Amino acid sequence: MLAALAAALLPAQGPPARRGGGGAPAGGEFGPYYQAPVVKAGPMPRTADGKPDMNGYWTSRFNQAVFDVEDHPQARPGVGPGKGAIVDPPDGKIPYQPWAAAKAKDLGENHMYEEPEAHCYLSGVPHEDYGPFGFQILETKGYLVMAWEARHAYRIIPTDGRPHVASNVKLFEGDSVGHWEGDTLVIDTTNQNSRGWFDMVGNFTSENIHVVERFTPVDANTINVEATVEDPTLYTRPWKIAGSFGRRLDPKYEQMEFACIEGNQDPQHYVENQGGSKKKVR
Repeated sequence: MLAALAAALLPAQGPPARRGGGGAPAGGEFGPYYQAPVVKAGPMPRTADGKPDMNGYWTSRFNQAVFDVEDHPQARPGVGPGKGAIVDPPDGKIPYQPWAAAKAKDLGENHMYEEPEAHCYLSGVPHEDYGPFGFQILETKGYLVMAWEARHAYRIIPTDGRPHVASNVKLFEGDSVGHWEGDTLVIDTTNQNSRGWFDMVGNFTSENIHVVERFTPVDANTINVEATVEDPTLYTRPWKIAGSFGRRLDPKYEQMEFACIEGNQDPQHYVENQGGSKKKVR
């Protein structure tokens, strides 16, 4: 994904590419990144051990959370007005402590060069759930693997409920362990390294973040996703995002090689068109 820094560094002869919100070049309400259309289907198939079989290629549907996870009815530089993915609190805002709200505001207004993805770093959890370009799920007995096209990010999630790694181990994507509750895969993630942001506008994290995701199949083509975020060092209460994964149905679809170029000055040529194929980067 091309980040806020790249948009800010566009050549002077043209305005920054608009990311998300009304007037986005493609992708409808979800912004410039292709989202698989909603196609109703029969039940999710089952694996040999009876679990929902989520193998396949997917895209994310979380409104414009990839740009700003909060509801953002007013445009800001590089980001059009739109809706985020926060469903609790009902106002669609992160329940920051006052000092943390001030820091997020300062990051968004004065330190966009610090956005992690502007430097080709990984997004962290739950940001990866609503990243661009889609991803593959590979499900085997005891594991679920998520492999994204963007930045070649991946998560290897054991589903046997094992304990987390030692607390002194800090990782960009954290340490995720899962277990099944009926047909819902519950994923508990700790051990993140505080270098991730939730979006492109300064909503930041700390190493104390704790995320619990719930992946619940609706049918063979849709997985509902919820993620509850808590961190008593930043927030006044836990908060929740929600969205879905939609299956890519094109049998010829394949993920492509991805190159992240720090400081890229031409992001308007790295978007997906309405059909999901990528334009070339100069």
